[in-house]
Amino acid sequence: MRGIRARLTVNFMIVIMITVTILEILLIYAVRQNYYASLRSSLTSQIKISADLYAKYFSDTSLQENILYNVDAFWNQSNAEVEIVDKDGKIVMDSLGVIQQDLVAADDISEALEGRLGEWIGMFNGQKVMSVAYPLKSNNEIVGALRFIASLSTVDQDIQNTAKIFISIGLLVIFIAGLISIFLANTIIVPLKEVTKAAQEIAAGNFKARSRKTHEDEIGKLSDTLNYMADEIVKKEQLKNDFISSVSHELRTPLTSIMGWAITLQNEQFQQKDMLKDGLNIIAKESERLTHMVEELLDFSKFVSGRIKLHNEPIHIVHLMEHIHKQLTPRAVRENINFSLCCPEDLPCLVSDINRLKQLFINILDNAFNFTPAGGSIMLKAENFDKEIRFTISDSGCGISTEELPMVKEKFYKGKSSRSKNGIGLSICEEIVVLMKGQLEINSELDQGTTVRITLPQGEVLNE
Repeated sequence: MRGIRARLTVNFMIVIMITVTILEILLIYAVRQNYYASLRSSLTSQIKISADLYAKYFSDTSLQENILYNVDAFWNQSNAEVEIVDKDGKIVMDSLGVIQQDLVAADDISEALEGRLGEWIGMFNGQKVMSVAYPLKSNNEIVGALRFIASLSTVDQDIQNTAKIFISIGLLVIFIAGLISIFLANTIIVPLKEVTKAAQEIAAGNFKARSRKTHEDEIGKLSDTLNYMADEIVKKEQLKNDFISSVSHELRTPLTSIMGWAITLQNEQFQQKDMLKDGLNIIAKESERLTHMVEELLDFSKFVSGRIKLHNEPIHIVHLMEHIHKQLTPRAVRENINFSLCCPEDLPCLVSDINRLKQLFINILDNAFNFTPAGGSIMLKAENFDKEIRFTISDSGCGISTEELPMVKEKFYKGKSSRSKNGIGLSICEEIVVLMKGQLEINSELDQGTTVRITLPQGEVLNE
């Protein structure tokens, strides 16, 4: 299996080789065209000079007489092979001394006899040549054609030499580009290897492993995400351990009391009626406490797994607030806390789940009572806003520190206070509010008290 480095390098090299090959072909073609155009231009210039010379100085005599007495004038202007063709297309003079009386079937001769400059490239006497032909005129009449023929062997050799230089340069460019491609591939592979190594260590259980970020790019974002995930795993692991420790302690206390009194009550010599009554009372209270804790855990599990469904019905908010106030007033009297209720009589009814609302308010009020000392105060307040109802629970208790405040709603979080319980009460409250499509906000300052605001949409409001 090829790695990413090999695939990247191969892909880079394919792109580079295709690009260099196309450029080489274009450059060689341009050089060939330039060489041929230069030769064609030179031959054209020379043949026009010779034709003009003939028209000016030799046109008063016949073409055959000029060939006999002035033939040198035709090839003194060029190093190319020179041919003279009469107006019938027959060669009457060749600078090589070979005279053929046959008609010349060449396009350049035909064009020249028609009064135009003719050009032709092809094989002549076993070699590749370029020829140009131009009309010879006497008194503005075409009497024949002049033809210059130049060999392309030297030109083609020069083109080949230039092409070899270009190909050598192209190969050097490909080699250098290959080295650069490997370097560029490494700039991607090395950070990926570090991220992979860190991920493997985290997967093996080393949650302290971190990926080193090298660049602000997609791999850098991947590194940040992996490090964030590791931090979250460490945090959740710590919270889970704290939760298990807390729940174990909370469960051990009532179980110890229940077991101790059960053993005591089994004693046949146990005859004290008052002690029996006290023991049974403790067993009942501790069993109730244990049941409440188990119910909280079950509720939390259901909320997390999304198995909780609301059973909505019209709720009279004023009656619900008064019921909760009456339910907790004995506790407030017992703990010497001023528990007050502020609820306008004109509050509309709300369509929601009344049992979950009771659970929500009692959980938050229970926290308020737990952290408010004797002589303090707690207020439960309800207000009507546009399409929303806001509930406010404020206390004058010990408050929450700035460091702990962002974490109090997190799952399994247990505060530093000795009065903190298992750390899932507020998590359940948050889940209930989210399920009701509302918002739960907590504002607090250390030694200044805590304010919890719950905002719920009215939904289908039924006015009184």
